[in-house]
Amino acid sequence: MTLPVPAGSPKALRAAALSIGITLVAGAVGGFATATSVTTWYAGLNKPSFNPPNALFGPVWTTLYVLMALAAWRIWRSGTAAARRQALTLYAIQLALNLTWSLIFFGLRQPGLALIEVVALLTSVLVCAVAFWRIDRISGVMLIPYAAWVSFASVLNFAIWRLN
Repeated sequence: MTLPVPAGSPKALRAAALSIGITLVAGAVGGFATATSVTTWYAGLNKPSFNPPNALFGPVWTTLYVLMALAAWRIWRSGTAAARRQALTLYAIQLALNLTWSLIFFGLRQPGLALIEVVALLTSVLVCAVAFWRIDRISGVMLIPYAAWVSFASVLNFAIWRLN
């Protein structure tokens, strides 16, 4: 069931902007933790051959955050109140876990602990994607690139932990 909030209405546009803003703020907080370590501690780590260049991470994460936020906005506009509440709660949990990974890996400089956390993050992303899919298939599909990137990040985290 879709809510009677047309996508282009002022209320819907404000909600979309709020969703994007909240998600980008969470990403920015994680980015601050990353920035404090990327040219120092992280630069000195042994990394696998498939480690992407540092310049790739910002654009990829920004794109993923916008996709995630728009998917959450679509959920806000769809389904029953109970289904929306559950799906958006799952979204908030995965977003918090996303931020927590950056704080653990880069802030605390603990790749081993971050590896455990990224498994929880990946699991929560997949659970959230399924919940979104059940309400709005497009929203579920919009989380696939995020799940793929977190899968890659998990493998990269494992490799860095193993090499160091």
